[in-house]
Amino acid sequence: MHLAYPAVLAALLFCTGLYGVLARRNAILVLMSVELMLNAVNLNLVAFDVWLRDALHSGQALTLFTIAIAAAEIGIGLAIVLAVYRNRGSSDIDRLRDTAETDAAEALPDDESDTGTGTGAEDQATAAAGKAKKAEATA
Repeated sequence: MHLAYPAVLAALLFCTGLYGVLARRNAILVLMSVELMLNAVNLNLVAFDVWLRDALHSGQALTLFTIAIAAAEIGIGLAIVLAVYRNRGSSDIDRLRDTAETDAAEALPDDESDTGTGTGAEDQATAAAGKAKKAEATA
């Protein structure tokens, strides 16, 4: 068998995974795309191991380590996504980025967050409402 066939298939898998990472909004689909990219790497490792006729089969051994790391990565990543979904109510990546920016703005001290346009009581009421909303989401 020629080396070109698995190499082209691996390149297509990797490009599909890369497109999924860059274009998707859902965190679970991004994790699945990363798995596609890792499988493309595994296919290349095994194909080159067979093509080079390595006596130690180092490509296949490295593939086993990659599969173990991918399993750990997907387990931890899925746990993080589920925890974020429980706290925020969404696993949309863009929406999570927006909530992180608003949380950072709420964490500023009063002297830095005061722009001079409103009163200190309004700023404290807004911060208190944000903290209450965050406490309600975690409950």
